[in-house]
Amino acid sequence: MQLMTLKIDNPQLTNFILGQTHFIKSVEDLHEALVNAVPGIRFGVAFCEASGQCLVRWSGTDEAMIELARTNASAIGAGHSFVIFLGEGFYPLNVLNAIKMVPEVCRIFCATANPTEVILAETDQGRAILGVVDGFSPKGIEDDDDIQGRKNLLRQIGYKL
Repeated sequence: MQLMTLKIDNPQLTNFILGQTHFIKSVEDLHEALVNAVPGIRFGVAFCEASGQCLVRWSGTDEAMIELARTNASAIGAGHSFVIFLGEGFYPLNVLNAIKMVPEVCRIFCATANPTEVILAETDQGRAILGVVDGFSPKGIEDDDDIQGRKNLLRQIGYKL
């Protein structure tokens, strides 16, 4: 077995979701969950099929996001993994519960726009995602000014009253 890391190709720091599912039907069900959760959403989804033809299956509503999803899914190459890239102005917060409710979804590894590395194991059979490195390590503990800044930011972007 070989361990490796793979940097997610995300030059614009676009929000994405990386997860694991278990059935080819996942591509269509994830697509439906996204468009039902947020009307007009722009996204691309790609899924690594783990049996049969073992293709990267894909769908979406935005060509650039579809291409990011296909590129990253192909590079990860772990059976039954999926990646969803969200267009500008769309966030995991708005779709994550809908995605988790898709019956085939087994696990969410991350939902982020941070620089991300995927930790992979490779055997003679194939690859598996062991986990992710999402962003960077903490540099300290917030103080009172940092707390106020966090609260102000959440209100500024409309997530708190």
